Amino acid sequence: MKKLLSIFIPVLLLAACGGNGDGGQTEDDGLTEVTFVLDWTPNTNHTGIYAAQAEGYYEEAGLDVEIILPGEAGAEQTVATGNGDFGISAQENVTQARLQDVSIVSLAAIIQDNTSVLASPKEYGLETPSDLEGHTYGGYGSPIEEETIASIMQADDADIENVDIINIGDTDFFTAVQRDVDFAWIYYGWTGVEAELRDFPLNTIDFTEYSDALNFYTPVLITNEEMIENDKETVEAFTEATTKGYQLAMDDPETAAQHLLDAEPDLDEELVMASQEWLTDVYQGNAPYWGHQERDVWENYMNWMYESGLIESELDVDQAFTNEYLPGEE
Repeated sequence: MKKLLSIFIPVLLLAACGGNGDGGQTEDDGLTEVTFVLDWTPNTNHTGIYAAQAEGYYEEAGLDVEIILPGEAGAEQTVATGNGDFGISAQENVTQARLQDVSIVSLAAIIQDNTSVLASPKEYGLETPSDLEGHTYGGYGSPIEEETIASIMQADDADIENVDIINIGDTDFFTAVQRDVDFAWIYYGWTGVEAELRDFPLNTIDFTEYSDALNFYTPVLITNEEMIENDKETVEAFTEATTKGYQLAMDDPETAAQHLLDAEPDLDEELVMASQEWLTDVYQGNAPYWGHQERDVWENYMNWMYESGLIESELDVDQAFTNEYLPGEE
């Protein structure tokens, strides 16, 4: 679904790579060209984007939006350098980026709560963090993974030193846990739902049951500071139209999911429809409106990263996110 917890790679903000902060050139039909960078291959985290495009919300807002894959550079680097106007990231990546003087900003929480979990085949009997001792974890090679798992194991009187950690990269979860590892990190709204459809019983461990700080925003909608400073109109238009797309995904998940399938016909229709239904109440959760971000969530997770040694200094979280352009903030 998405490469979890990728380390943000420092970028050189070269003038030759920078955008002009005006959302791109204006077409003859009066639409402003905008580039949107996904974080991973298309999935139901992205449905609101595809719905906004298919329903004409972007066009009504005066925008011509091109959706692109991140490539080797990643969404953060592409947006930071101005080669993309908007994109999808996660709170941990925005935090790391800003501490490296890369001025990306989160505009909205796409999903209100952290829906990622540690998952394993039910037959393995891994129900709590302490059960993980003596088993093998398959991850992506990020220090954040190890620290996060260590944190919940410590809360359960266990030690990650007793876990064998290997890098499985992009290996399919179901293949990995039946061949190479005992447990891995997944987004339940995609891989967990797929397991249900496959009748593949899972045990899952929810990070947020062991630490409130681990209920961070993932994924989030991002832009760069230059766009905010020089073209607020485009930022506002894009964010409002995107909000309409995610509102449709909540109000009419079947129609929204079909828009995603029409744009990406290689996706599994049954999985997309089931995942979309699962996410219907999760996008907004208990927030007052879709996309809303709480300062405490940013601060608590930043403090956890700092205390865990994942970042070298504290972050001014007020510069890392804004709710200003969300319609619900009015």
